[in-house]
Amino acid sequence: MTNDFPSKWRALAITGFAVVLSLTTWFSATAVTPELVEAWALSPAEAGWLTNAVQVGFVLGALGSSLVALSDRVSLTWLMGWASVVAALANAGLLLEPGITWAIVLRTVTGAALASVYPPSMKFIATYFKTGRGLAMGTMVGALTLGSSLPHLVRALDGGLDWQVTVLATSILAIISAGIFAFALREGPFPFARTTVDLRQFGAILKDRPVMLANFGYFGHMWELYAMWGWFLAYAASAVETGGWTLNASLLAFAVVAMGAPGSVIAGWMADRIGRCNTSALALAGSGVSALLIGVFFDAHPVIFLAIALFWGLTIVSDSAQFSAAVSELTDQKFVGSTLAFQMSVGFTISIFTVWLIPQIVEYFGSWRWSFLVLVPGPIFGVWSMLRLRQMPESLALAGGRR
Repeated sequence: MTNDFPSKWRALAITGFAVVLSLTTWFSATAVTPELVEAWALSPAEAGWLTNAVQVGFVLGALGSSLVALSDRVSLTWLMGWASVVAALANAGLLLEPGITWAIVLRTVTGAALASVYPPSMKFIATYFKTGRGLAMGTMVGALTLGSSLPHLVRALDGGLDWQVTVLATSILAIISAGIFAFALREGPFPFARTTVDLRQFGAILKDRPVMLANFGYFGHMWELYAMWGWFLAYAASAVETGGWTLNASLLAFAVVAMGAPGSVIAGWMADRIGRCNTSALALAGSGVSALLIGVFFDAHPVIFLAIALFWGLTIVSDSAQFSAAVSELTDQKFVGSTLAFQMSVGFTISIFTVWLIPQIVEYFGSWRWSFLVLVPGPIFGVWSMLRLRQMPESLALAGGRR
């Protein structure tokens, strides 16, 4: 690397910091859902869409951006900067209290804007890391995770102030991230291969068994991830009330989601050393067991509940970056754009269903205790997929032969 470029570690740190700030807008409404339910007289279904609308927007934004090859046509730093501005403004629109319909529209726009922040950030950091991309991409997922958790921290520490404080704070952080993207960063010395998306290529993707096994691992992961992230605050609040604990549910939700940040970095480091399939299977297994045990120990001693919850937070997202890295290594290089667009779009579409499903289960059974049990099949399917992929000779293409 020449002196014309900053250290790759400095670039990773700055990019990760900017992603943290921008991604705070993802769960800004979710973190204050209890207050919004009371202030806006929302039904459980309407409250669920405050989270789900972001998922829908992200799917639409990611697919649309890929179809027009947006990140290949404009500067990645300016794209991420302007997208952060849009996310901040859409997020701040909630302060106008526009009613649930327009609030859902605003959350959808927020998700669509973040689709031009997070995926391009993965491409951007690849321009600095020709090797060690497992760790680099794991760090970026860690940044997404930490950013997603911060609204819960703001709510926990706001001293009982109005929900507007959380929304305003996250919008300001997103504006700051826009300035960092636009003025403090530039692409590195290893330009990412330019790709385009052709819907006709999806047939070839579906026929590529190793790629689809990696995709299946991701789909199992996404079955669980956002349903847990989106509803853990409500789950924790129910557990605290049932057990009569003195725990702060918002602070607990922050800690659980934030644990995914070090988990993602650790998994990235592991994947570059013991293999992507091995690392992903371990993370999925740990996450699936946690989804089961959290219900078993719902009303146990708070230390036991806390330990399971934190371990779940550590493992549930730690494998995320490795699925994207895997398909980029396995697929025909002229299909990379299509493959990643397909993986992300299907994965987030699955998450829309499970985010919707959880409150339906709670309403039917009248309790949160066993609501997360429905998430367990996702990790099981993901583990099977990654172990099957590991048995295939094509898996030697993963992480320099470390499968």
